[in-house]
Amino acid sequence: MSQFWSDLVHTLTPYVPGEQPKVDNLVKLNTNENPYPPSQKIYDAIASVNDERLRLYPDPNSDNLKTALQTHYNLNSGQVFVGNGSDEVLAHIFSALLKHDKPLLFPDITYSFYPVYCGLYGIDYQTIPLTENFEINPDDYAIENGGIIFPNPNAPTGRLLALDAIETLLKNNPDSVIVVDEAYIDFGGESAVSLIQDYANLLVVQTYSKSRSLAGLRIGYAMGQQHLIEGLERVKNSFNSYPIDRVALAAGVAAIEDQPYFDDCCEKIIQTRNNLVEFLTANGFEVIPSSANFVFTKHKTLDASTIAQQLREKAIIVRHFKLPRIDQYLRITIGTDEENQALCNALADIIKSA
Repeated sequence: MSQFWSDLVHTLTPYVPGEQPKVDNLVKLNTNENPYPPSQKIYDAIASVNDERLRLYPDPNSDNLKTALQTHYNLNSGQVFVGNGSDEVLAHIFSALLKHDKPLLFPDITYSFYPVYCGLYGIDYQTIPLTENFEINPDDYAIENGGIIFPNPNAPTGRLLALDAIETLLKNNPDSVIVVDEAYIDFGGESAVSLIQDYANLLVVQTYSKSRSLAGLRIGYAMGQQHLIEGLERVKNSFNSYPIDRVALAAGVAAIEDQPYFDDCCEKIIQTRNNLVEFLTANGFEVIPSSANFVFTKHKTLDASTIAQQLREKAIIVRHFKLPRIDQYLRITIGTDEENQALCNALADIIKSA
């Protein structure tokens, strides 16, 4: 009954999220979730709001959560925006800050939701090819644009862009908003938050889904100078005044306050990533340097699609992108040490039988 759709709906190509199969004893390494559970403080915070107050609307401004984030990142009042997952935050950013007459710029290999937002909001865009080594070259963005957005570390490659390179982008494009999408920054990078006070055109986006182990609660946030945050608040309050529920607000504050648990989880993931890279490079794989909670890799002789299928037959799933330039690569989420060992054992069997 698509005759009831608006003209816009007919033109959309929706984003396809990572597979979430319902399979027992699955080693799930395809969607970059944190392999470790939330901290006990988060469970306690959730229990503390599990009462009759659930009949009431949550704080529309999410003040306690914003205050916790402002304190954590040493920001000023009015420099934090929160939303129902970073995807919703990004949607508001595209609508409020990136819809202009000139094209939006982002890498040709990057988060595949960016062109989806452009289609939804009618934003013209231009993709900028990564280098042969899958790196972002800031000089390639020295062209007319209506804004620039990229993940850092980039997804699905995992490569990190240094802060001095980000500053080059900011200085070369003073009239454009530069959005740095830092979903994976806690696994080996330095956040661009430290540049916010010096650059009026910088917006940094982060999420609780990866390093904070809260993909199931949907909390995302953006940080920038007040004029940028104000634009996001205007869009948010024209769309949904209550994006963060009571449970997520309580969990979000608790997660920020439990820094030791957060540090421990990140350190374990980084160590497991290093162990996986060591195994892969010793067994015929090329691995792109990663600062994320995943690796991007290809085997020197074996087909990526075949490897992915054979892993699936062993109840291990990884992400295979059937796209130009990267169709021979696999993106593998870093799991626990036990999951990592299961993956390595399975890969060793596949290589041996090839």
